[in-house]
Amino acid sequence: MRRREFIRLFGGAAALWTLGARAQQTGVPVVGFLTSLSQGYNERIAPAFLQGLSETGYREHQNFVIEFRAADGQYSRLPGLVADLIGHKVSLILAAGGSEPAKIAKAATTTIPIVFVSAADPTAAGIVTSLNRPGGNITGVSMLGSTLESKRLGLLHEIVPGSAPIGVLVDPKYPDAEMQLRELQEAAELLKRDINIVRASSESEIDTAFATVAHQGAGALLVAQDPFFTTRREQLAKLAVRYKLPGIYALRDFPVAGGLMSYGPSIADAFRLAGVYAGRILKGEKPADLPVQQSTKFELVINLKAAEALGLKVSLQLQQRADEVIE
Repeated sequence: MRRREFIRLFGGAAALWTLGARAQQTGVPVVGFLTSLSQGYNERIAPAFLQGLSETGYREHQNFVIEFRAADGQYSRLPGLVADLIGHKVSLILAAGGSEPAKIAKAATTTIPIVFVSAADPTAAGIVTSLNRPGGNITGVSMLGSTLESKRLGLLHEIVPGSAPIGVLVDPKYPDAEMQLRELQEAAELLKRDINIVRASSESEIDTAFATVAHQGAGALLVAQDPFFTTRREQLAKLAVRYKLPGIYALRDFPVAGGLMSYGPSIADAFRLAGVYAGRILKGEKPADLPVQQSTKFELVINLKAAEALGLKVSLQLQQRADEVIE
């Protein structure tokens, strides 16, 4: 490593350490930002969270600091990351990326307030006992993303009509996987269209799943909601083009990465709401007194360039229904 690069990196690390140490010495709140996703993803969604905090009077580096921790899609890393944040004496933990970060943080501490953002059903996942009265030291925002699989299947059936089966990719390690499959099977019966289910929870298994779906003659692919798949969105988009499989995904990040389309909750809106709750808690309100919010803002995003690469025409009517069209 060149001397100049070493000095720059060392200086940056030293600055972060000094900032964290100063925060603890002066009593400035430290917010732990924990997700099961990647650090790069954390940094993309953080501005919405910070906006919510600013609406309650909190501004980063002025009256609070933030510590990022990312599991990169590996749920097994979460307990260690939570323990690390607790060791840093954080004032609050933001837990996002499925239900696991919130569940693990809740199991690790009963005193540090936790605000979660999750697409899973927070009561079914055991995060809270009630939406109106979450209890304990935890509350947050439910995006209801895992309950939208039937809507996604309907949209995919609309854009790729016909009798060819639709492949469904699920992560068996995702806590809501069985619920997703039940919903999709019921929706497929109503649409009178077969679905072929494949499972993957690693990079190599995703490759195998695509090859299997293509061999089965699927005309399209639905990728179920799951934080791990979000970390592999570029891989998924490239495989969809390779196998000529039009795909629908849960989040806008997928069509941005080259996927065909997505339908799901607005991540920015959910994290802004979480930021507002974080600010209110830092001011003294108790998580148990703050009902779990349900994000009601959903968005349909279509990537026309991806459609062209797949040899697919998107009707003008569907484009007009979209919240965003990427050209």
